[in-house]
Amino acid sequence: MRTLAVVLFALSAFFIFYTARLLALTGALAHTRAGGQGAYVGAIIFPVLAIAFAWSGVRCWMRGGPRGPAR
Repeated sequence: MRTLAVVLFALSAFFIFYTARLLALTGALAHTRAGGQGAYVGAIIFPVLAIAFAWSGVRCWMRGGPRGPAR
């Protein structure tokens, strides 16, 4: 489970980076060209994906850890 958590954290980091890149390249969406509505969709979807992957990663990380003292 911890391996899956690391993969999910990497995906979250990728979408955080890609959101920052999108906003930087489009001037915080002020200079989107005509017909560039995909940038607006990305500005909504990428952060949602980053949060979802991070949340899933935390859940997997907690599940993969030790469950308490061995009996």
